[in-house]
Amino acid sequence: MPTIIAVRSAEPWRRRLFLPAYTVADTARYARTTPQTVYYWHFGGPTIGPALPGREHRRPLSYLELIEVAFVTTFRALGLSLQKIRKAREYAAQTLNSEFPFAELKWKTEGQHMLLDLWKSEPDFEGKRLIIGDADGQVTWQDMVGDRFAEFDYQHDLALIWHVAGRQSRVTIDPRIAFGAPMVRGIATWVLKGRWKAGESIEDIEEDFQLDKSGIEQGLQFEGIKVAV
Repeated sequence: MPTIIAVRSAEPWRRRLFLPAYTVADTARYARTTPQTVYYWHFGGPTIGPALPGREHRRPLSYLELIEVAFVTTFRALGLSLQKIRKAREYAAQTLNSEFPFAELKWKTEGQHMLLDLWKSEPDFEGKRLIIGDADGQVTWQDMVGDRFAEFDYQHDLALIWHVAGRQSRVTIDPRIAFGAPMVRGIATWVLKGRWKAGESIEDIEEDFQLDKSGIEQGLQFEGIKVAV
């Protein structure tokens, strides 16, 4: 399998994975955390190094960086320290030969075994919080991590489509479409918001974009607009 590192100069849609497209504020909203937290994860404090190294100051995040923020949000919710997250990421990056290991399909399918190996070699590692096992030796992800994985459609061995509002919503992020903006069937949710704010009705938006009412309402809801029934 080609690694993410090897595809920066490959076909155009792959290059879009690396484009700086998401502000810190938008990244935080999509991942359900705060802008200050996202910034800290990338740059850390004077004594704690970054959990997600490599980002330049004042530069928007790429799609792959966005996905990694989403997973760090989940790991932090499970109580894993930033030092341990950084250690897990470094181990996964080396094992997978990947620049953004949390976005890899292999992280979903084999990451729990990587963490067990890391825990055996470094007993202070808290990775067991992320995985569970049964008496027969089967291991899997904790429910919270599994729920995060379930938000993604994996294609080309990558988390390539994000159901950012959950599977119950048609709002998705796909870096290949609409410049990676949250969208409903190719129409960015900010476009729907703009049309609504301009005074257009749901029916007008339906006709112009060939979207059904439910999809439009879900897009508006994602943008913080509740349409009165």
